[in-house]
Amino acid sequence: MTSAGPLSLTQAAHALTHGATTSRALTEDCLARIAAQDADLRAFISVEADLARRQAEAADARLYGGGRLGTLDGLPIAVKDNLSTAGGVTTIGSAIFRDHVATENAGVVDRLEEQGAVRVGKTNLHEFALGVTTENPHFGICRNPWGHKRTPGGSSGGSAVAVATGMALAAIGSDTSGSIRIPAAACGLLGLKPTYGLVSSHGCYPEAWSLDHVGVLTRTAQDAAILLDALSGHDPRVPSSLRVVSSRAVRELEETRPLRIGLEERFFLEAVDPDIETIVREMLDSLARTGAQIELVALPSLDDAIYALTVIDTAETTAFHAEQFRERPQDYGEDVRLLLECGALPTAVDYLQAQQIRSRVRDEFRQVFEQVDVLASPTLPIRTPRVGESTVRVGEQERDRDGELMRLVGPANLAGLPSTSVPCGMLDGMPVGMQFVGPALGEGAVLRAAAAVEELFHLPPVTSWGEEG
Repeated sequence: MTSAGPLSLTQAAHALTHGATTSRALTEDCLARIAAQDADLRAFISVEADLARRQAEAADARLYGGGRLGTLDGLPIAVKDNLSTAGGVTTIGSAIFRDHVATENAGVVDRLEEQGAVRVGKTNLHEFALGVTTENPHFGICRNPWGHKRTPGGSSGGSAVAVATGMALAAIGSDTSGSIRIPAAACGLLGLKPTYGLVSSHGCYPEAWSLDHVGVLTRTAQDAAILLDALSGHDPRVPSSLRVVSSRAVRELEETRPLRIGLEERFFLEAVDPDIETIVREMLDSLARTGAQIELVALPSLDDAIYALTVIDTAETTAFHAEQFRERPQDYGEDVRLLLECGALPTAVDYLQAQQIRSRVRDEFRQVFEQVDVLASPTLPIRTPRVGESTVRVGEQERDRDGELMRLVGPANLAGLPSTSVPCGMLDGMPVGMQFVGPALGEGAVLRAAAAVEELFHLPPVTSWGEEG
């Protein structure tokens, strides 16, 4: 690693604007970190060093000429490799697409280019984004920089590791059942899944079309607000794209009204690791002392939310992969192959009943957000698992690792609501994440809550790089 710690997106943008650095210098620092660390961490599937240097030089020329394309101009950013980049290989983390060259950009990649961002590479992910660990059998196991024996989470694990180590100043990810917030929590980052349809999903290889979200991983809430405002807005190529110009998250972060924070104890604090629960409750107490109002709320239908999410997710995934899976089952990894086989089990009745549960969950969230601005919970109910673990212990019970990683983050996907994970403490040398869920188009509220946590807890720098963890 380089001697200086990684800059946030906001810090780098300020330094660029005031002539304290150049895009080329920022880019070379990221590329040097990649060269030093990525052989061990496997955050990237492809590093686009030549492209990044060309884009950085063009950004510096614009800056010296007195003009910038946008707020991201000259800033090095990484892109998850399930998002198409025209003329370059987009693997989706799979053997089937190992040599696939995309013919057009994903919508979010178009926005990055319009803004003048520098793309340093395409990040590793769980195969086809169908998993929560980024243990990829085709491109290598991605490892957590806080401890190499720990998972970075997934499926956007490579994006999280890239930002946590300064290999990129920010990264784009996707989130269908927690795939941004899980790695954000495991790697000590701010992960934001926006409202469904706020950021274009065009060119994002589908997992489950009614659950897929494109979002961001950054070092701070301010960084996430800047990135979201630059990337969000209507894309006519996507039927589910919201007819909005863009978010106003940066402006909304400036609001000073005390937050009303809801706590649904029965679902979000049930069967949670006691030490994680303590850390989250202590943070809520600290937020209350700074002026936040904490209110107990109830969402009875959450008991059925994960069942509904699982049925919808696996059924839509298997439907999308059906022909390809029938022709090339041997080219799928073992865990993904099993998931696709299970996705054929739900009946049409199961799927429709799951959609009915989804409607009830949405209605209950809508009612709760008439009382509070955001809901708070742990992001993960368990300590960060070790690579290769399939089961974990919660109290006296042994539970499925993947189910536990998705349990608390999944409802926000089911309802299509904005949600963020922010570091709120440390446990066994690993970060602990706190989740905030907000109402539709409530990105400003969840980022305000995250920023309030950042004021109270300052994550130490990653210190375990190169250790066993």
